[in-house]
Amino acid sequence: MSQKYIGGFITKSPTAPSGPYETSVAKGIWTLDQAMQFKKQGIWPTAGNVAPPTVIGQAFGGGFYAGQIGVSGVATHYLVVGPVASAQTTGVQWKTANTTTAGTTSDIDGPTNSSNMNNASHPAGQFCEGLSIGGFSDWYMPAKNEMEVCYYNLKPTTGSNNTSSGINPNAVPARTSNYTSGDPAQTTATDFRSTGAEDFALNGYWTSTEFSSTDGTGNYFDVGFQFNGAKTNTYRVRAIRRVAV
Repeated sequence: MSQKYIGGFITKSPTAPSGPYETSVAKGIWTLDQAMQFKKQGIWPTAGNVAPPTVIGQAFGGGFYAGQIGVSGVATHYLVVGPVASAQTTGVQWKTANTTTAGTTSDIDGPTNSSNMNNASHPAGQFCEGLSIGGFSDWYMPAKNEMEVCYYNLKPTTGSNNTSSGINPNAVPARTSNYTSGDPAQTTATDFRSTGAEDFALNGYWTSTEFSSTDGTGNYFDVGFQFNGAKTNTYRVRAIRRVAV
């Protein structure tokens, strides 16, 4: 049942959202004043008001939650791995020539690295930059430390890790030493385990971080080894996006 007011109608008992995120939606017809009151309290749902992820591998932001990145152990962003069916491609070059690419040296700023690779000379970066998945078009090619977080939290196998890789100052918490043979362990996210619906292949994946004028960096998902190789080599690439904490 509704009653008339100047400017429109309002239900007798409209239902407000329950909290700061879209865990429940507002129902009924609201006046602008009522909506603004809830907005001031931080509980009116908006397009960006999405409940934060809590479980590795859960569906989130057009893909799947892979963990957090940050500075000095303080989280700044959630990482979202794109669906394997649409955000991954195989046999792609970092660059079509083994030459320097300006603006691609960051270990953590994947969006900037990737943006500077958004052209036909950089097939891996161009693939990621051109994606539109789940209503989002801000996918990009992950930087070195972002991809390491993906391996650490979404490791496909129960096998031993390469113990010469793993230090990551941008992980949350920051990792100051390399892997042990058993840490990280196989991911708890069932779909990301080997043969799962979203698992990383047990092969090399490019990252958007340039190692030198001739080499790019990458990450093997069988043992976690972080490598560098000629940019004209071909490996897989899998796009990610980030959401501010």
